[in-house]
Amino acid sequence: MKIINKFYPHVLVILGFLLISLIYFYPVLQGKQISQSDIVQYTGMAKEQNDFRASYDTEPYWTNSAFGGMPTYQLGAKYPHDYIGAIDDTLRFLPRPADYLFLYFLSFYGLLLVLKVDPLKAFFGALAFGFSTYLIIILGVGHNAKAHAIAYMPLVIAGFILVFQKKYIVGGLLTLFATALEISANHFQMTYYLLIFLLILSGYFVYQQIKDKDYKALLYSSLTLAVAGVFAIGANATSLLATAEYADFSTRGKSELTFNPDGSKNANSSALTYDYITEYSYGIMESFNLIAPRLFGGSNNEAVGKESHMYEFMIGKGVPEGQATDFVSGMPTYWGEQPIVAAPAYIGAVVFFLGILALFIDERKIKYVFLAGAIVALILSWGKNFPLLTDFFIDFVPMYNKFRAVSSIQVILELCFPVLAIMGLQSFFKLDKKLQWKGLYQSASLVIGIIVILFLSKSLFSFSGGNDAYFQESYGPEFVDALKLDRMSLYSADLLRSAFFVLIVAGVLWLSIKERFAQNTAIIIVGVLMISDLFFVAKNYVSAKDFVSGREVEVPFQESPSDTEILKDTSNYRVFEVSGNLSSARASYFHKSIGGYSAVKPRRMQQLFDYQIANNNMEILNMLDVKYVIQTDKDGNEFPTSNPRANGNAWFVSQVKSANSADEEMKTLEGLDSKNIAVVNDNEFKVSKKAFAKDIVSKIALTSYKPNHLIYNSNNSNAGLAVFSEMYYGKGWNAYIDGNKVDHIRVDYVLRGLEIPAGKHKVEFKFEPQVIQTGSTITLISGVGILFLLIGGVYFERKKRVQI
Repeated sequence: MKIINKFYPHVLVILGFLLISLIYFYPVLQGKQISQSDIVQYTGMAKEQNDFRASYDTEPYWTNSAFGGMPTYQLGAKYPHDYIGAIDDTLRFLPRPADYLFLYFLSFYGLLLVLKVDPLKAFFGALAFGFSTYLIIILGVGHNAKAHAIAYMPLVIAGFILVFQKKYIVGGLLTLFATALEISANHFQMTYYLLIFLLILSGYFVYQQIKDKDYKALLYSSLTLAVAGVFAIGANATSLLATAEYADFSTRGKSELTFNPDGSKNANSSALTYDYITEYSYGIMESFNLIAPRLFGGSNNEAVGKESHMYEFMIGKGVPEGQATDFVSGMPTYWGEQPIVAAPAYIGAVVFFLGILALFIDERKIKYVFLAGAIVALILSWGKNFPLLTDFFIDFVPMYNKFRAVSSIQVILELCFPVLAIMGLQSFFKLDKKLQWKGLYQSASLVIGIIVILFLSKSLFSFSGGNDAYFQESYGPEFVDALKLDRMSLYSADLLRSAFFVLIVAGVLWLSIKERFAQNTAIIIVGVLMISDLFFVAKNYVSAKDFVSGREVEVPFQESPSDTEILKDTSNYRVFEVSGNLSSARASYFHKSIGGYSAVKPRRMQQLFDYQIANNNMEILNMLDVKYVIQTDKDGNEFPTSNPRANGNAWFVSQVKSANSADEEMKTLEGLDSKNIAVVNDNEFKVSKKAFAKDIVSKIALTSYKPNHLIYNSNNSNAGLAVFSEMYYGKGWNAYIDGNKVDHIRVDYVLRGLEIPAGKHKVEFKFEPQVIQTGSTITLISGVGILFLLIGGVYFERKKRVQI
């Protein structure tokens, strides 16, 4: 009976999480799936990989359907001995995206339990975390890896806290598994931000241990966390090693070019440019969106309704009511400093109020850790708007310059404030009435004071957005005036809304002091108000309307007449879709494309586009074997154009032109006759001679194609240098002539080159990445080690309890 009494509240809570996750995303029960823009692009990118896996029941680890060819390490490749992935799949058993919402709840609930919060308050706290608007909107747009990594953050923090509380076995095991799952989520930017918070958390506990001269605890804690970290990393060794290897090949690696496409000097020393890193910088005043969602207009696609000034403007212009209603269902009301905002990063007025309450009344010093985490995250999210700290991090903090969208570090704030909120709610009911009233008065006065100041400051803002000049030119000044009036209305309405929630919650807590409400009744009312506040804001941005049939998600692209015409050609070639440039995966779904959609696209391919293709150097398309170009006419109609000058899959050249740097390689491509001349960087690769005899019988042809295994037949009366229209990636691709492994080189900045002896030969390229073999071995060893640690941990915990 004791065991049942101990666990049944948690069982009820977990069942509640299951139900709420499914109810919020109820269309999944009808077999529908959410339409996520990023996942649509991913589906196009991964099509060849997924088809290969289905046909051969193995991984290719390479695809030629995107960017001319790239590893699939960041496209959902499956690795051997991925036991952590199996655990993750078990935890995420619900239909997507309900699985991520459930994981938000479950993980945060675990953190609050570690902080000694009772199940009822922890239940509402977990819901408050999960329904934070940013966490919901990333599910709507398809940032699944980001959501995945965020979901495991609370459990990692819980593990660290347990370890520093001297619960070394339980804390160590939780840290190990939670960290392994966090890394497995494969969103290193979110994990990096978590590390920043863990440094703050660890600094607090280490300071306490040194202050108390508890060096034994410091040693044990450090060793426990070190062991957990080593095994967590080891369990993800394949993914980590493959990603690290590919990073230098991607746009996250530093460019070798010292000039820009326009010829100016490239003075950037970081992997990404400063402007790119800080493009999504949160405005300082915009930070108040955290407590009033549409203070700065909400989103770039906000519904303003029939009561809006814009609707009146449209009706006044004679627009039919139906059209006007449709028009105002998605207005660009956002007027903050970021380029695009899908939804405000709203943590909840009630959450903020209860968090402030915690700062006044909670006596636990750990509250300052969560406060510090929230403040650091907020300031860093300002990016270029607070260059003092941002520039320091970019210039001196390792790896910080590898990530963009600095505003997304606010996920740490969105984790810290719900913790503070529940700490405040928990502490409130432990105080005597006098202290309860004092804390309630102080926190309510502060929060309402902030709201009043913002309300009275309305006249200080212009309510002008960055794109208003375009709207004025396109639709006229009256359109912009109506838009500004709607922005003002949203500003006032949401401040009043937040004040209403704060005052109602404060009133409930005051009535509990007066004993008009029982404690649990007050907690439930406050919890329902807190979740209602967040729930209805989140529903404005992700709701049932975003779900479509499963078929539409699984097959997101429809074959166009251009695709149909091109697919009649069954040979091996590439396609360039002009309208997509290098930022759409639509063509990748049907063809081997030189375009694609990825935050880590191959750097040299991007450079080829920026420096050559964008400047109409058709010879680059020829050497990439772009046989078809999909274009659009003046009416927007799509049509395919064949390119008869495409070089084909492979060819022999007669001359080598030397270059001594990446700059020279790139510049030499500008007037290159790629069918006869190959550019080789002599500082990196060697060829036996600079001129090769080439006659009419010199021929090399592709006879067998798999994305990870290409076979050619070569026939040449002389020794020759063959160029292959395949991307060079030296850390995995191996060349073979008649079964014997030989060296190959990079030519023409991105392609493969191979010297082939005279006569008839079988030439093969096989993708055999050593990193997969090495990583898999480490992962297997780590998996065995984790199993022994788990068995040992359970044994010693049981033994310790028996002795007690």
